[in-house]
Amino acid sequence: MRRVNFLLNIITAFGLACGLFVIFKVNMTGPGLTTFHMLYISAFLLLLAAFADVLDGAIARIIRAESEFGFMFDTLADAVSFGVAPSVLFLKTLSLEQGTGLSFFATTGAMLFSICGILRLVRFNVKANEVKGNAVAAAAYKKHFTGLPIPQAAMSAVAANLFLLSPWAIEWFPLTESLRAIVLTCIMMILGYLMISRWKFPSLKALEFRVPSFQLVFLTVLLAIFILYGVLYYFPIMLLIACWGYIVTSAVLSVIRLIAGKKSKTLVDFEPDPEESDE
Repeated sequence: MRRVNFLLNIITAFGLACGLFVIFKVNMTGPGLTTFHMLYISAFLLLLAAFADVLDGAIARIIRAESEFGFMFDTLADAVSFGVAPSVLFLKTLSLEQGTGLSFFATTGAMLFSICGILRLVRFNVKANEVKGNAVAAAAYKKHFTGLPIPQAAMSAVAANLFLLSPWAIEWFPLTESLRAIVLTCIMMILGYLMISRWKFPSLKALEFRVPSFQLVFLTVLLAIFILYGVLYYFPIMLLIACWGYIVTSAVLSVIRLIAGKKSKTLVDFEPDPEESDE
C-alpha cells in the first residue's frame, strides 16, 4: 500500500471545506437574499480554497510526493469548490420567479459553467497522464494552460457577481435585477466556453524575471502595499481587475498570435491547440 502524504491531503481537505461551507451557507438563505456581505465572505473563502490548491500542488512537486489518491482527491475538491460553488452563489444572488424564461436562462448558464468546469478538469487529468514520464512534453505542458483553469474561472465569476452587487457598481451604473441576471448569465457562459476552449493561458509557473534582486524585492514590496491597500478598501474592484485582467491579457496575446500568422515566431506559445477528439 502506498504511503499517503497526510499534509497534502489536509491542505486539499481545507480547500474542499471552504467550498462546501460556501455552498451550505448560501443554501440556508432564500433566492435573492444572499447579501453583498455574504458574497464578500464567500469570495474570501474561495480565494483561500484557490490558495490551498496552489500550495498543495507546489508542495507535492517540491517534496515529490504526488500520488494517485492525492491527484484524484484534488480533482474532486476542485470540482466542488470551483465548479459548483460559483454557480450556487450566482443563482442565490438573483431574485427570479420560478418558471420564467429568465430563470431558465440563468439556470442554464449556471449548469453550463459547472459542466464545462468538470470537463476542464477531466481534460487536464488526461493530458497530465499523457505527458507523465516525458520530461520535454511535461515542461511544455506546464508552460501554458489549454483552456482557462477552473480556479481562475471560478474567481472571475465570483468577482463579476461581487462587483455588480458592490456599492460602487450600484452608484456608477445601477442595473435592474433582470439586466444583472442577463449580464451574469452571459459571463457564466463565456467562462464555461473559455474553460473547454483550445485557447492558451499563461501559467504563473513559467514566469521568469531578469531583474536584479534588490529591484525585484523593492518592486515586490511596493506591489504588495498596493494590493493590501486595495484588498482592505476596494476588494471587489481589485478582485475584478486581477481576474479579468488575466483573461483579457491572454486573449490579446492569442489574437496577436492569430494576426501574426503561423509562419511568424511571434507568441508561438499562444497558438491555439488544434481540435481533437476527446473520446
